[in-house]
Amino acid sequence: MRPLLVIDAVGLTAEQLGARTPHLSKLAARGFAAPLTAILPAVTLSAQATLLTGLPPTEHGAVGNGWYWRELGEAWLWRQPNAIVRGEKLYERARRLDLAFTCAKLFWWWNLGAAVDWSITPRPFYPADGRKIPAIQATPREFEAHVLRELGPFPFFDFWGPRSGLASSRWIADATKLAMREHRPTLTLAYLPHLDYDHQRHGPRAPRSLDALSELDALVGELVAAADDAGAETLVVSEYGIEDADTPVHVNRALREAGLLEVRDTPVGEVLDPFASRAFAVADHQIAHVYVKRTNEIPKVRALLERLDGVGAVLDEAGKRAAGIAHERAGELVAVARKGAWFTYYHWLDDARAPDFARTVDIHRKPGYDPCELFVDPRLAAPKLRVALRLAQKMLGMRYLMDVIPLDAGLVKGTHGRVPERAEDGPVLVSSIARDKLLGSAGASSAGPLRLAAFPDLALRALGFAPIR
Repeated sequence: MRPLLVIDAVGLTAEQLGARTPHLSKLAARGFAAPLTAILPAVTLSAQATLLTGLPPTEHGAVGNGWYWRELGEAWLWRQPNAIVRGEKLYERARRLDLAFTCAKLFWWWNLGAAVDWSITPRPFYPADGRKIPAIQATPREFEAHVLRELGPFPFFDFWGPRSGLASSRWIADATKLAMREHRPTLTLAYLPHLDYDHQRHGPRAPRSLDALSELDALVGELVAAADDAGAETLVVSEYGIEDADTPVHVNRALREAGLLEVRDTPVGEVLDPFASRAFAVADHQIAHVYVKRTNEIPKVRALLERLDGVGAVLDEAGKRAAGIAHERAGELVAVARKGAWFTYYHWLDDARAPDFARTVDIHRKPGYDPCELFVDPRLAAPKLRVALRLAQKMLGMRYLMDVIPLDAGLVKGTHGRVPERAEDGPVLVSSIARDKLLGSAGASSAGPLRLAAFPDLALRALGFAPIR
């Protein structure tokens, strides 16, 4: 075996490699760079499950960043247990081939209970009084304690929310270097998220997004240097590309207006009632899983969805099979947005009746993904004062809501989830290993995009294993 560093540079595309990415370009010159074919849905949890197993969502079951859990009657997103993903993972395969294999998994998803030697994942504490205390969870415990002593607390509010940005990627990069230096894992998986945030806020070509690309490249340069010092090869991979967004699609509002979606009126606003609803959607960027209670109403719901401005396709059972997303966790129908459009989770018709969590960062309570959590509401007269007031309430032990998130979906300028028309606008692989050595003579003869699902085999080959299942 030879050591390998894998960097997940979220949102990076082949199209972006160039003058702003000297370190990535230098890495590609040492080895090669190639586009990867995106999977559907092109979202984090699905793509990472495919990168780890080589399977499509039809087989590994991660049909999105979340879905409706039929057994529980709840829509849950951003769950972490490794066992949710079906199929043998990359680190499980490698250890089966060589018991001496070790792995550090740093902020990649599906981390809780993963069969790795060192791990770090974001994991807040939720006390009984309703507070949320930012924290990480790492294994083993002494690794967590050592990382926190060396690096200080993880900048949780820079990992997601209006402040999210470079500081989170910076901390993860430093933790990666520490793990490689002190533990020398055979495989190190590192996740750098902040390019994704600015691309969603501003669009991928905005000046701030281009600055974020340069910041990402600098971090990659540091990590490649650390890998070189450790005698490790480097693979940089991404999960998807991000395109300009211009049209939010309020799919649940349309279902409600058609009498198909029901809400429960609570003291803190209207919440989705999946038990009473005949149809509702779990919105996830450019994908919406639409759950339809009565089989005979599927044609009616499909016709409604196809009439919505911004919907590019509606997949039935045959369509889901063809797209690789035909799993029991998927909706009876899966709506795919057209280019530039994306789906909101909003189910209320009057913002005055929005649930209280709608104006907060609350990724687990919302029955769908909310990119507006990347913004502070521009309509607030003094947003910093409001945040300071809420923090003062927190320090005094008072109950409070950090209610600064806007309900204006038009603020979002970047999105992803659909499969792009051009491979260059989707995920990418950049390798320190030459193409013919990594792919073999047969693979090296083709200059086209590689399959995202081929990544585990490529990583095993980079580690020195024959890609045998």
